[in-house]
Amino acid sequence: MKIFIPIVIILVLVLILAASCIKIVPQATAVVVERLGGYLTTWSVGLHIKVPFIDRMAKKMTLKEQVVDFPPQPVITKDNVTMQIDTVVFFQITDPKLFAYGVENPIMAIENLTATTLRNIIGDLELDETLTSRETINTKMRASLDVATDPWGIKVNRVELKNIIPPAAIQDAMEKQMKAERERREAILRAEGEKKSTVLVAEGKKESAILDAEAEKQAAILRAEARKEATIREAEGQAEAIIKIQQANADGLRMIKEAAPDSNVIQLKSLEAFAKAADGKATKIIIPSEIQGLAGLAKAVVEVGKEQ
Repeated sequence: MKIFIPIVIILVLVLILAASCIKIVPQATAVVVERLGGYLTTWSVGLHIKVPFIDRMAKKMTLKEQVVDFPPQPVITKDNVTMQIDTVVFFQITDPKLFAYGVENPIMAIENLTATTLRNIIGDLELDETLTSRETINTKMRASLDVATDPWGIKVNRVELKNIIPPAAIQDAMEKQMKAERERREAILRAEGEKKSTVLVAEGKKESAILDAEAEKQAAILRAEARKEATIREAEGQAEAIIKIQQANADGLRMIKEAAPDSNVIQLKSLEAFAKAADGKATKIIIPSEIQGLAGLAKAVVEVGKEQ
């Protein structure tokens, strides 16, 4: 029984030691392993076993893209203006071995390198160029840092100027300039608005005059058409009346012809026509011979009547 207890203890210690030698590296992670103080290998994602008491996990690092926001750095422009600029660096570890052994403190090294590179670039630019050339500065910074950090196993993907803070006096001058520029643009916009309004009013009056003239023209055309239509209808009415009168006369003549009147009836009708003619205001009346004979006959009849 006394011999069994030490054996169990030894087995438990062996199991604990074996478990401690089994390592699992997660995704996007790398582990630098040393053996007896020297670099041995780099573990990537998966299951790994190390030799106890000989191998050591020297450094564990992430392979994801990292972001470092550095505090504002004082820089001097070409025209001797001191300003504060803070930067944001996006980088990624590409070689774990170089990252582990290339530089003592990689983040601090990147910060110092960023400040130095920024001063060199800004020193060649004037204030106005610095304020308007962010994209150019970012591109130059990234290219310089990428080359400088390559021996450290680091790739700089992007550099951004987060803030550019000029001196207070320059800020006041810039604010006044921006205010004046806003007021100038506002005045221009007001003038353009008034101009457009005047043009619109003139266009409206012009359009109204055109519409009025067009309406008067259409009204004149309609009046002329109405007069023309009335004249045509009046002429048509007169022509129709003449046609009806002529038709009536023709019908009367036809009826007389169909009745075949004798000479006495014809003379009587002639006398009636003469009587109607005599009722007029004419001073001279030409009496046909037939009517004269008929008139004598009528007088003779009247005389006979008187004798009786």
